[in-house]
Amino acid sequence: MSDAPRILHVGARHPELSEGDAPRAAHDLFLASRAAGLDAVFLAACGPKDVPALLKPGAVITGFDARPHEHLFLADGVEDTWHRNLSHRALTWFAAFLQEMRPEVVHVHDVTTIGLDALLVARRALPAARLVMTLHDFSPICRADGLMVRRSDGTLCERASALRCHQCFPGTAPEMFRLREDWVQHALSVVDAFVAPTDFVRRRYLAWGLPAEKLHVVPDVPPACAAAQDRVAIRETRPAEPANRFGVFGTPLDAASLALLIDALELYEAGDSPPITVEVTGAGLCDAAPDLRARFNAAGSAMRNRVRLRDAGACADAELPARMARVHWVVLPSVRWEAFGRLASFAFQAGRPLVCGNIGGLAERVRHDGDGLLFEAGDPASLAATLRRCATEPGLHARLAAAAPAEPDALDVVRVNRAVYRV
Repeated sequence: MSDAPRILHVGARHPELSEGDAPRAAHDLFLASRAAGLDAVFLAACGPKDVPALLKPGAVITGFDARPHEHLFLADGVEDTWHRNLSHRALTWFAAFLQEMRPEVVHVHDVTTIGLDALLVARRALPAARLVMTLHDFSPICRADGLMVRRSDGTLCERASALRCHQCFPGTAPEMFRLREDWVQHALSVVDAFVAPTDFVRRRYLAWGLPAEKLHVVPDVPPACAAAQDRVAIRETRPAEPANRFGVFGTPLDAASLALLIDALELYEAGDSPPITVEVTGAGLCDAAPDLRARFNAAGSAMRNRVRLRDAGACADAELPARMARVHWVVLPSVRWEAFGRLASFAFQAGRPLVCGNIGGLAERVRHDGDGLLFEAGDPASLAATLRRCATEPGLHARLAAAAPAEPDALDVVRVNRAVYRV
């Protein structure tokens, strides 16, 4: 690949070390880029909680598990409020790494573990390089973990402002949020192009102030474990009617979403609908608060007439297609904004219709009554009614499953990114 353009992918954490859609999306694009013939390099920025055993005096940037073209950036100086990297030593190492690698493109996928300062360092170290950033979440906009969920009452936040952010953090004066926004937008001003995985994300950042001409919508690379031949086999072994098996997947599933699911199932159990089975696979139950875990267990024991609720345990990405083959429907009960919804890609590939809330990127990807069903996000009665429709309406499952959209080829996603890179 000596003549191929070199692309440096800078991700937040490595998917082998930390769960989450963003680390996997970044790493999947790196792998697809190499498969497409690009000279791609992956640098995963990890914090003290990710790899505590590796954070010690010595090198800041190291190899990773003897993997070619993959490196770890061991960052311990990034603070969460302003996303500043306070470690001069770490930034010096990063600048030296950039000058040694000399990539034509630096594609940053997250700044929460490397710091916004890294963008300014990259611009100074490589003035001729193309600097690209994927907007996997709303961390630049929202101090509350980038979720844009109001801490006062748990409702969704449509926009950030100094006063509204102060309401989430009463101990911080409103003017400090204005200063934070000025700093973040200053750091982002050196970026040549931004990639949004959905138009929902693009519109949110456009309203926040990023230039329209810099914003591009490019979907994430589809999960690599579901090859074309696997998709055919899964579709051919779809369970027979009635379509009454539901799967909830993913790690983690936040407490509010898990509570919504339980509320909806209790409503379903109290009605006169036909029996259904709900499998919860790897959805954060192990990490759930003790009271929520106890409620899940109690609900599973109490629901005997209409609902069979079971914890199916954790599973790796490679196991998800087989797990989805056991159910008819994939339920994503998230009450938060989803920028893209990686699990939706698994469901589409498996030919399993999605049941999800009518907000965020999922509402953009799922066509209601076309290839899936949308319910009123956060409303357990709406979810319960949707589950009833799934279990009772003749022909609904077959019609929606047959219309599952084809996921883009990974190499096509790389080509679209190359157009953004201009290489």
